[in-house]
Amino acid sequence: MEVDCKPEDLSMCSYEERCVELGEVKDMRLEAEAVVNDVLFAVTDMHVSHSLTSGLDMAYINVETREGNRYCLELTEAGLKVVGHTFDQVDEGLNTQYHETVYSLLDSLSPGYREAFGNALLQRLERLKQNGQ
Repeated sequence: MEVDCKPEDLSMCSYEERCVELGEVKDMRLEAEAVVNDVLFAVTDMHVSHSLTSGLDMAYINVETREGNRYCLELTEAGLKVVGHTFDQVDEGLNTQYHETVYSLLDSLSPGYREAFGNALLQRLERLKQNGQ
């Protein structure tokens, strides 16, 4: 087995690297927090559900898009999917597809997200350009 980091350096490795190295299962609650922190700038509200039970294999995230639409998302190893059309609600009859990334899911739900993400990308490129000159 190829090792990306030495056992004595595990504290310096990322959570995902440690899971792979140690053969552990990802804690979806931690993954959900990372998802929220990654895209919070481009939505109105996003947080891990405190009402719905999350575990090692599944977590729920509430998101309100810039258009004012609310969703409850399920996060598993398969990806993210919409499971409800309001916070903290799981509609068992809802049949939606999984998305590999939060970016893909939000891109399909929210033109406002798409615009905010694009603007943030342009601003970052401008800063890089200015720092490079």
